[in-house]
Amino acid sequence: MSPAGSPTRCWTTSAATSPAEDGQVEPYATHRIPVGDGHVLYVEEVGRPDGVPVVFLHGGPGGGLVPAARRFFDPERYRAVLFDQRGAGRSTPHGEVRANTTWHLVDDLETIRRRLGIGSWLVFGGSWGTTLGLAYAQAHPQRVTGLVLRGVLLLRRAERDWFYQGGLRHLQPEEWERFVAPVPPGERDDVLAAYHRRLHGPDEAQARVWARAWGRWEAVNSSLRPDPELLAHFTADEHALPVARILSHYAVHGGFLTEGQLLDGVERIRHLPAVIVNGRYDLCCPPVSAYDLARRWPEATLRIVPGAGHSAAEPAIAREVLRALDEVTARVESPAGEPGHGEPGHPEAPLAGSAG
Repeated sequence: MSPAGSPTRCWTTSAATSPAEDGQVEPYATHRIPVGDGHVLYVEEVGRPDGVPVVFLHGGPGGGLVPAARRFFDPERYRAVLFDQRGAGRSTPHGEVRANTTWHLVDDLETIRRRLGIGSWLVFGGSWGTTLGLAYAQAHPQRVTGLVLRGVLLLRRAERDWFYQGGLRHLQPEEWERFVAPVPPGERDDVLAAYHRRLHGPDEAQARVWARAWGRWEAVNSSLRPDPELLAHFTADEHALPVARILSHYAVHGGFLTEGQLLDGVERIRHLPAVIVNGRYDLCCPPVSAYDLARRWPEATLRIVPGAGHSAAEPAIAREVLRALDEVTARVESPAGEPGHGEPGHPEAPLAGSAG
């Protein structure tokens, strides 16, 4: 469930694997869109106004955008819409959890789509962005042309327990010890709840200390190899507390989803072209969730990437994400009657297949 405020919290990549290899991609339009409840969203558009519409869903929740995320979208091909979700990035109020649930964000997507005059769009998300993308597509399948999902997070109890209740300690024992160190022994039967109480409690100084510990746990599990720059970013005071508050708010409430809801809703979107990409060694979003999703969605293509973790900045993940985006877009652009226009597609290989 890593946030998306840094290169591995989001779908970012290096110039070597990006379709926009020279120079920084800049938006051709930016917007401030009120969505109710005091929330105002920062929205930007990249590419060309007559390009293939695609909406980018950042991770977290609460992480926000980074400029490098724009580089996934060939500006000659796409009309890419990127936005900071409620409380994240440049959206205001920063770090706000009131009126901030999955279903508020689903409604926000519809508000943005209508405001920009887009009939339907491709949905492209990673980590928490896959959760939101699936929830949105299942609520509004007629507004979605296809999906690209990287690092699948379904927010089931087992996934939350893996990350916050000791499952991952078997791979990260020393970091787990750091993470639970602030938690009184009597509260360690529910580490997530203990963090949530302090992060949202009245003692701001205490909340910041706990937020730094939370940010470190997120950072060390968001990249396959140690990344000091990433660690510094995740634990910086100006970033750590707002993100930790939003992320813990969603995690403690199970993403405001019923258990297994996103799997049970797959029937509503099986006609849509989709590619699912997951790192074999993704610690945040282990591939079992991608596998379970693909079993319910046999028309989707599943690619488990060997030697890769969670971050879309990893070259192998970045290559597969770009490949997936190209393939789904080609199907969206295909003539009527071919896959992408209402007919199911076909998996390219057995569910456990992998690609480098």
